[in-house]
Amino acid sequence: MTEEQIREEFIKGYDCSQVVLRAFAGELGISEDEANRVAACFGGGMMLGEACGVFTGAMMAIGLKYGHSNPENLMEQKEIMMEKSAQFRREFLKRHATVVCKPLLGYDVSKPEGLQAALESGHMLEFCPMLAKETLDILRDIL
Repeated sequence: MTEEQIREEFIKGYDCSQVVLRAFAGELGISEDEANRVAACFGGGMMLGEACGVFTGAMMAIGLKYGHSNPENLMEQKEIMMEKSAQFRREFLKRHATVVCKPLLGYDVSKPEGLQAALESGHMLEFCPMLAKETLDILRDIL
C-alpha cells in the first residue's frame, strides 16, 4: 500500500489501526470487515491520544499470527510472540522516540480542538499515512 492509498483510506474515514490490521487480514485468516471491526476503537491512540493506532494495529497483527492460545504449547508460543512483538517495538522505536499518539503527531486528537487543528494543518493527512506505510513495511518483515 502506498502513502497515497493510505491517505485515501483515512479520507474515507478509516483509522490508522484499521488500515494496518486490514492490510494483513487475508494472511492472518480474517476478513477485511473483521479487521476493521476489531481495530475500530484503536485509532487516534484509542481515541485518547495514547498508544498510536498504527502501533496497536501492528500488535494485533502480530498477536493474530503468533499469539499464544494452544494449551499444548502455550509457553513456547508465548516466547515466540514476545520475541516478534519486541522486534517490532525495537524497529518502531529506532525511528520514533515514542509509541504515544500525542507526541508522535504533535496534536492531542482526543480533544475536538486538537483533532480539528491536526486536520486543518494537514499534518494528520501527511504524517499518519507516512507512519502507517513505515509500520506496514516493518510488519511485513516480521510476519
